[in-house]
Amino acid sequence: MDQIVTQISLIFPDFSRWFAAGMIVFARVIGFVRFSPIFNRKEIAGLVKLALAFLLTIILTPLTHPAPPPADISPLVFIGLNFIVGAIIGYIAQLIILAIEAGGDMINTQMGLSSAMVMDPTTNSQTSILSRVITLLGLIIFIEVGGFYWIINAIIRSFDIFPIYATAIPLEKIINMDYLITTTSNVLYIGLQIASPVLLATLGQDIILGVISKTAPQVNVFQLSFLFKPVFGAAIMIWILPMLINVISDFFTSFSSIY
Repeated sequence: MDQIVTQISLIFPDFSRWFAAGMIVFARVIGFVRFSPIFNRKEIAGLVKLALAFLLTIILTPLTHPAPPPADISPLVFIGLNFIVGAIIGYIAQLIILAIEAGGDMINTQMGLSSAMVMDPTTNSQTSILSRVITLLGLIIFIEVGGFYWIINAIIRSFDIFPIYATAIPLEKIINMDYLITTTSNVLYIGLQIASPVLLATLGQDIILGVISKTAPQVNVFQLSFLFKPVFGAAIMIWILPMLINVISDFFTSFSSIY
């Protein structure tokens, strides 16, 4: 194998330079694909992800204008650092999707469907039905408003901020702390904003059932709540769905500048 690489290097003098740069770019793209929304879905086969990462590596490597790698530093250092940078970029994008998922969890709990859990292959954990439905709706809206282009543009711009042979990660340039704080805090804020119609409607229903239980103690209000909450909550969800789509779209668009 070494003889083959040596012969290729003699035929193509720049082979070792481009090969080393390609391996490092591939490490960054793999970290990005592993944590970023859309790409990290386990519904997508692993071979498809590897093929996509390999294709992105072929496209992105010439954009880096690779120089010969430093001889005094192990290539494993560059591979590890670039994987971490790609993972950071992907995880920040994933935080935006987590806010939508939090809203689905709140709605699911308020409607009394906490016991109706399904297995989420993406996280290998139990998740609520409405949370999964709203998360998939959020992913569709994310693609529709241009999110796929934003995250690809983010990985391209990362090579200008953090070159492939850099040894210190400039976190102040990769991560805008104001945006990071806003994004993490919005997990609760946007979740409440999405779930607020259902929360208010079910709260009004609880007040009405409480009044009934006081005026007519013989009525089993506890059992009635199990019937009314899911039906009433589903009706509210159908009614607010167009407004919900607009809220999620505006939320994604407001964070387009972080890419």
